[in-house]
Amino acid sequence: MKRATWFLMLSLSILGAGATAGCGSKTEEKSDKAAETASTPELPADVQDVAAVARPEGTAAPAGTTGATGGTVAQDESAEGTVNATGELVSPVTSEVAVRTPGRVGKVYVDEGDRVRRGQALLTLETQYLLLDLKRADAEVARAKAMAGDAERDYKRKEDLVAKGSVARAAFDRSQSNYQSAQAGVASAQADRDLAKQKLDDAVLVSPLTGVVAQRMTSVGERLGDASVAFVVVQTSPLKLRFQLPERYLARVRRGQAVRATVDPYPGETFSGRVTVVGGVVDSTTRSVAVETEFPNSDGRLSPGLFARVEIDLGPSVEG
Repeated sequence: MKRATWFLMLSLSILGAGATAGCGSKTEEKSDKAAETASTPELPADVQDVAAVARPEGTAAPAGTTGATGGTVAQDESAEGTVNATGELVSPVTSEVAVRTPGRVGKVYVDEGDRVRRGQALLTLETQYLLLDLKRADAEVARAKAMAGDAERDYKRKEDLVAKGSVARAAFDRSQSNYQSAQAGVASAQADRDLAKQKLDDAVLVSPLTGVVAQRMTSVGERLGDASVAFVVVQTSPLKLRFQLPERYLARVRRGQAVRATVDPYPGETFSGRVTVVGGVVDSTTRSVAVETEFPNSDGRLSPGLFARVEIDLGPSVEG
């Protein structure tokens, strides 16, 4: 009986030691795994996408994963049908303003970057000789009118005399011819005067449109020849914005749709515009279609050449 009791106590002691040893080994294994996890360095950003592909199914991706370029991958269309694109603001009209007549620059009123209105003076040529030409033309008109007056009186007198038979018909005909020639002389003198006035007016170069001076290409004292370009003026109201959309949106984009644009110089502000042109040809290389929009820009805050981010509401897609 004593021997059986001793064997029972010995067995229980052995089992207890084994269990204690087993628990110790499991605890040590968990500690080793934790240490290994803590010591594993985070993968570089340029290989995280590869690691995500190779990760077993059901394994969560690390927080803050970015694309290969380091930027967050975003969808180009929201659930509400808003599509994002980028483009550049461009002026619909660029004018090279040139003088009509040659001359020396007397005054310059604007410089590069200045905003100008249609009809605003940009420069004036020297006008001393033009003023003298106009005075001479005025004198020629006065002289021609005086000669025409004398010819008219002679013609009227001979007209009465020829009716009474008191003057030869040939004398009357000469008087009539002189009167008509004098009238033509008045018209010619008046045309010369009008030309002198026009040259004087053309000495002031004005802007053909409302916009901004992109280039100034002359200075005071410089002589400009025929059709010499003095300024380049670009229209700023309205402005156009062109961008590309994937071909799958061709059936959903149309003229008149509202668009919104943001630019870096005015963070947090949104500018509104409308679709004006939808390209009818799909680019075979990019599989995209060109879209052109227009922004009123009545306050002139937007400038040609600005990079813009645009949103266009196409509405939810229709699945057939």
